[in-house]
Amino acid sequence: MEWFNAPELWLGRTVFQRGLAVLYCVAFLSAALQFRALIGERGMLPVPEYLRRTTPLRTPSLFHWHYSDRFFATVAWTGFAGAAALAAGAGDAVPLAVAMLLWLLLWGLYLSIVNVGQTWYAFGWESLLLETGFLAVFLGNDDVAPPLLVLLLLRWLLFRVEFGAGLIKIRGDACWRELTCLCHHHETQPMPGPLSWFFHRLPRPLHRVEAAANHVVQLGVPFLLFAPQPVATIAAALMIVTQLWLVLSGNFAWLNWLTIVLAAAALDLSSLTGDHPRPDPPLWYAALVLAVTALVLVRSYRPVRNLLSRHQSMNRSYDPFHLVNTYGAFGTVGRVRDEIVVEGTSDPEPGPDTEWRAYAFKGKPGDPRRLPRQFAPYHLRLDWLMWFAALSPGYAREWFGPFVERLLAGDRDTLRLLARNPFPDAPPVHVRARLYRYRFSTWRELRTTGAWWQRRLLREYLPPVRLRG
Repeated sequence: MEWFNAPELWLGRTVFQRGLAVLYCVAFLSAALQFRALIGERGMLPVPEYLRRTTPLRTPSLFHWHYSDRFFATVAWTGFAGAAALAAGAGDAVPLAVAMLLWLLLWGLYLSIVNVGQTWYAFGWESLLLETGFLAVFLGNDDVAPPLLVLLLLRWLLFRVEFGAGLIKIRGDACWRELTCLCHHHETQPMPGPLSWFFHRLPRPLHRVEAAANHVVQLGVPFLLFAPQPVATIAAALMIVTQLWLVLSGNFAWLNWLTIVLAAAALDLSSLTGDHPRPDPPLWYAALVLAVTALVLVRSYRPVRNLLSRHQSMNRSYDPFHLVNTYGAFGTVGRVRDEIVVEGTSDPEPGPDTEWRAYAFKGKPGDPRRLPRQFAPYHLRLDWLMWFAALSPGYAREWFGPFVERLLAGDRDTLRLLARNPFPDAPPVHVRARLYRYRFSTWRELRTTGAWWQRRLLREYLPPVRLRG
């Protein structure tokens, strides 16, 4: 079965598996530390209420069998522990079947979380982690050589991630075709990082080079993943470099790191380490790999049709198990940045002289003098949804009211999602929200004021409200 094995990609598989396990750790940690305020029993979008509106066939999840905050925490922390063990090499220390069950456990636990996560988990990188995690189940461990078919399926996934993103850009906003989108993107992206200000201030010709390079890597290079080595390795390396550029320029949860991990699986590093030949795989394992390959190819029909469509969807899953999905990013780039500033007061009757104190978020811009922080690959779900809420109140219809209500009640779990609570002794009597237009400061403004952002008030987003009674 020489055709079945790819021993020269042994190190690439190892890097992929350890990297994926680390990202699973991050995902489960994000779930464990944030779920109570977001989807817990007393959260903004409670899981028990959601489960009453859906079925196990539509949203397969352990929580259809039982839900409590304690059980959710057990699921999340079990996933974290299992992922940490795999990141430490446990998958290579156990028999092949046991290693596969460990990877399957992580996939099943995270699927259970995503399928009840509602708006808070409606991001493309959730489906990407699940699809990648499903394929990882069949990648084997040190008992067998890397199976070529699964490695090709991982390249097919990476192709869809990159090529889908490239197509939606070139079909979407005209600024991508004019090579000007990156004159705005670093400033208007959902959650800037500590270097985003510097990226935004690069000369305009360099922004055009950035955009052109993006088109080359996303629209041309992905086809080279299926070329013979070393061409496939060069293509994967180019993708890794561009993804590291994105890591430096912003916060996109684990999207960029997971793309890097996928690209690592295509790297042929045998010239450095030599081949690692293994005996032929067990017959049951080879049969499973062949079955999964056939399944993915059949399920790829709708994602391929989406890629070829003029009306391409950006991120979409075609089945409740997130097995084969379609991906894309930033088909439209904003030209301006609006931010919601949430404030409270202890004044029982707000007036012109009322002192309003602002809540500080961990990641999203607020205080103009505060340099954006680096959080990725950790995912700040509330901060991301606040960016969408600023684009349109429709994105926040389900959860913004419950969020404000919990600030008025001084809910401990909600306050833990924030960087600073300006009412440490007692919750405010009134809370309001106002919409500001933000832009990065110029070099001169930064030197003069020490502020990374300049802002001006646009309008009231939510008038002062208080709890009834």
